[in-house]
Amino acid sequence: MADDVDMLTAIAVSVLLVLGSLFSLLAALGILRFPDLYTRMHAASKAGTIGSGLLLLAAGLHALDGAILLRALAGFAFFVLTAPISAHLLAKAAHQAGYKLSNLSVTDQLPQSKQKSGNI
Repeated sequence: MADDVDMLTAIAVSVLLVLGSLFSLLAALGILRFPDLYTRMHAASKAGTIGSGLLLLAAGLHALDGAILLRALAGFAFFVLTAPISAHLLAKAAHQAGYKLSNLSVTDQLPQSKQKSGNI
């Protein structure tokens, strides 16, 4: 019975490692292939978050310890909650700094903010 559990754990870890690696590879390809800062940031934040989270879950599951798996789940939740927010804030700051969209972009839905004089 223990051998069956070890085999199922090994299969689950292998699947998580392969999926995490594929998502990380897609994020890297997106960074290399996409035309502008915003689409590159989108690829890095979405696919990179899922890829690193799946790899972290595989490591936690491979440890066969509940405390380590709980830490891995907490790390994955932290990735999922913080990476999209930070990518959004970086994209908004880049837009306000004047980074242009690619010619392939259809519309810019974020208005340029006016510079405030005096108060910061």
